[in-house]
Amino acid sequence: MSGSQCAGPHEHREAAALLAAGAARARSGAGGLVLLRGATGTGRTSVLEAAAEDAAAHGMRVLRARCAPGEAAVPFSAALQVLGPVTGFEQAGTERERAGLLRRTLRGHAERSPLLVAVDDVHLADRPSHRWLVESARHVDRLRLPILLAVTERSQYDVDPPAPGFAHTLSPALVRTHTLAPLPPASAAALVRAGLPGAPGHWVDDCVRAAAGSPLLLRALLDDLGDPVRHPTVPPTVAALYPGSYPAAVAWWLDNAGPGTAEVARALAVLDDGWDRGLPDAGPGSPPEELGALLAGLAGADPARVAGWLTAMTGLGLLRPGPDRRPRYAHPLLRDAVLAGVPEERRRAAHRAAAEALLHRGACPDEMARELLLSGPVGASWAPGVLQEAASRAVREGRVGDAVPLLRRALDEPLPDARRQRLLTELGSLEAAGRGAASGIPRLTEALGLPAAPQDRVRAAVALGTALAAHGRARAAVEVLSTVDGQLAGDRPELASALLTASALLADRDQVVRREVYGWLSDTAERSPELIGPATGALLVRYAATAGLTSAGDAMRRVRELLAEPADPLTEPFLLGTAAAVAQWADELDEADRLVDRGLAGQRLDLLHPMYEALLNTRADIMAARGTYGWLPAEPPVVPDAGPVNAQAHILLALVAQDRAVEAQRLADGFDLRAAPDSWELNRFLYARGVQRAAAGDHAGALHDFLECGRRQSAREVLSPVVTPWRSAAALSRLALGAPEEAIALAEEELRLARVWGTPRTVGRALRALGTVTGGRRGLELAEEAVRLLRDAPAGAGPELSAALLAQGRQLTAAGERARARHCLREAAELAERLGALRLRTLAEEALRAGGARRTAAARTGSGALTGSELRIAQLAADGRTNTEIAGLLHLARRTVETHLTSTYKKLGIRRRSELRQVLSRE
Repeated sequence: MSGSQCAGPHEHREAAALLAAGAARARSGAGGLVLLRGATGTGRTSVLEAAAEDAAAHGMRVLRARCAPGEAAVPFSAALQVLGPVTGFEQAGTERERAGLLRRTLRGHAERSPLLVAVDDVHLADRPSHRWLVESARHVDRLRLPILLAVTERSQYDVDPPAPGFAHTLSPALVRTHTLAPLPPASAAALVRAGLPGAPGHWVDDCVRAAAGSPLLLRALLDDLGDPVRHPTVPPTVAALYPGSYPAAVAWWLDNAGPGTAEVARALAVLDDGWDRGLPDAGPGSPPEELGALLAGLAGADPARVAGWLTAMTGLGLLRPGPDRRPRYAHPLLRDAVLAGVPEERRRAAHRAAAEALLHRGACPDEMARELLLSGPVGASWAPGVLQEAASRAVREGRVGDAVPLLRRALDEPLPDARRQRLLTELGSLEAAGRGAASGIPRLTEALGLPAAPQDRVRAAVALGTALAAHGRARAAVEVLSTVDGQLAGDRPELASALLTASALLADRDQVVRREVYGWLSDTAERSPELIGPATGALLVRYAATAGLTSAGDAMRRVRELLAEPADPLTEPFLLGTAAAVAQWADELDEADRLVDRGLAGQRLDLLHPMYEALLNTRADIMAARGTYGWLPAEPPVVPDAGPVNAQAHILLALVAQDRAVEAQRLADGFDLRAAPDSWELNRFLYARGVQRAAAGDHAGALHDFLECGRRQSAREVLSPVVTPWRSAAALSRLALGAPEEAIALAEEELRLARVWGTPRTVGRALRALGTVTGGRRGLELAEEAVRLLRDAPAGAGPELSAALLAQGRQLTAAGERARARHCLREAAELAERLGALRLRTLAEEALRAGGARRTAAARTGSGALTGSELRIAQLAADGRTNTEIAGLLHLARRTVETHLTSTYKKLGIRRRSELRQVLSRE
């Protein structure tokens, strides 16, 4: 689209009318002066040219001059543009004589015909011409000559103080002045649509923003873009524009603004670009009122003038307040055009200077770090500290993606070895923390090779070992820790204990290494108990618990003794995390919660530590034990090359419990477990997949998973059902496949091991399974014993109690005791419903119907059957709230909301959300 296609804006009509009136007066014999003022690009020249054409059409003679900076040094150059060659001008000696000759010449022209003297950009005129034009204005008024003197003048707030304006010495009575304002967005949009009626709204809006209220920039931009077909979006950089009218127009604006303004404009563009590219979430940065001082320092300008310029440019529309109220360019394309021609080195220098200025002003580290990211090395001792502090804050706020580039940038600065070692450890830890990200291992290896204090070497070794174990290299992890242990002096037993404990924990990922490490630990505990600290002692308790060698009571007594002993800061996380796991197995869920909280509070998220994931896993185990399925973490993404994690096993079990069969199937099928690396998490997922397959009716597939889980657990010397009750699950699958004798053997072995541990949840589950596979009067007795035991259990046995009641109800029905059976089954259904365990509730309802119950849970329909939580959620959903909004309002997980809504639909007898309002209002 050419500039001619973009019609003149409505806002120019008042200026055109003022000039037309002045021309009419001149034709009637009484001329005067009309002064058009406005910022660069507001259309002064266009209005003046239109007025000249109109005057010529009405019989006036038009004399023109367009002033330019290059002619300012030539005296009377602008005046001679107006009048052309003047006889005798060169012979006139003084300025006064020449001005008089030019004035007489002008009057002579006016005697022959009314005149329009159109002088564009008078602020650029040479000084003699400027004075001559001012005097001519007085002359026209005094002698009432038929001359309209039409003058345009740039009127814009610049950083460099401007010279006095054209009318500075004239009486206001002699001047008719009009100031052209920037185009409002609606007018600019109308101009675009006048030439391109079919342009989409977003495209028009982008054009308007990039033009920033300037007709000059708008016409230039449309010349470059052509139409939305050629450029579906307004590009953010001038490199995408051709033929380049827009950047040329921006360059014209900068040139007209003067060197001071151009320097400040470019400095702001550099900073603005950095705010987008440097550190997006680093906080609000400098307050707007401080930005002027910062720019003034970068450009060597007067801070007051710079602050005024920012205000003026915001008023004109070239700048807009960002979300933090800081002035920014109205469009990235405008900013890029201002930046055009600024070399990269100069940009880096500006960012470096900005960082130093912010440092002297005491700005927050985040803001300084934002500039340092784009400055290149500064070689100053303060720079690494600023970057590390900003990285630490980013980690605390969960912005690890921002912390990594900050630490990488800090490595570009000169650092002593000890400090570089700590920085490499932090950076490698963050890089390796992402699942499947191996980039941290080289960093941590480099850190371990640098000289450092013993505790820093231990931190680096633990981090490297954690990263190696996470990538299936448990033996290499243990060897790293062993090597560092051998390099430590013997007077630091707490460091040796930290390495020893970390080795045992990381060995959990490989069954062979695990047996070796725990065998060596057990021997050491017997031969040299003084080498076994509290954390290592807790790990040995945990090992005994999983191996079926101790009871829950003895394990908790020993763990509490170890917790009471003084612990070194390096080993305390291992102690707390291990104690939390044992407490969770022992059904001491509240105590386990407190230990997890203490452990997580002491974790440094910028240092990779094996206990961090272990604590998160224990927290998920606690939630699962309580049956709080909706509070489990959101489903982690399935990474095909990596094995499943503990959270995914719990989620799979929760999906089965909530009767979400399709989602459970999808998650179960998301892994090829044959290629997954050996780990305890794989074993946990095998058990979960077996539960899913059994629920789907694939008892052969379920039995395979349970037995494979058991084989792998036994190879790790994990025999107790406290971790994965695979024997009872396999027993039920054996029974379903018609092998009751094998089923009984498996269930009896599980009960034997469960009684060693001795918690109601573990023993009750084993009793239920044995009762089911045994059947008959003995089976009923076992089921009743399970229910009695679980009724007296501490909080957290709800899911097992519901399952035991279901088993007891089925056995009572088989024994002909239908009244007692219905009581058990209804209690099982109600308890399952409170837990959100929809599958258990459905099974209980089916058992009720099978036992001949007239009123089953299926008959409990209508809004009166809804629980309090279901009713609140249903009412919010009926009001149009999304699941995410409901979760936020009620402080629930979205999964919990979905579970309650599924139950609500069943009770209300509806199939979709849109039916909720009608049903609830009717009832």
